[in-house]
Amino acid sequence: MSLTIMPATLADIPELCCLLDRLFTQEAEFQPDRAAQERGLTAIINQPHVGHILLARQDDETVGMVNLLYTVSTALGGRVALLEDMVIASEVRGQGVGSTLLAAAIDHARQQGCRRITLLTDADNHVAQAFYRKQGFNTSAMLPMRLMLPPA
Repeated sequence: MSLTIMPATLADIPELCCLLDRLFTQEAEFQPDRAAQERGLTAIINQPHVGHILLARQDDETVGMVNLLYTVSTALGGRVALLEDMVIASEVRGQGVGSTLLAAAIDHARQQGCRRITLLTDADNHVAQAFYRKQGFNTSAMLPMRLMLPPA
């Protein structure tokens, strides 16, 4: 089986939404919302300064995705990335797809001049936490906090 990592295009949005549906049904804070997902994916793909979405394709089927969103850290004096929505289709987990996709995302962030990558996982998702630790990520002393705002 051939695995290819590539940037997502607008034509990939339906497949990416299917992956996001899988992700959001297992996350504690989010629920699948196809219209919101399509808006978010479109905004990222159409605005490369905001971020990039990479997808993993195996034999012409999209089996994984990750997105990198960019901001600037005043502490580091440069660009940093937030890694979001990393999801691998359950039928290919354990085959190296996640490791290959994450390595490509890290390399992509380096090429974009990023000095740090931050990600969030559910507190009880020990499998994901072990995966990220194996890839070199460390637990931060920082505690994420959120304020959800209603649509304007």
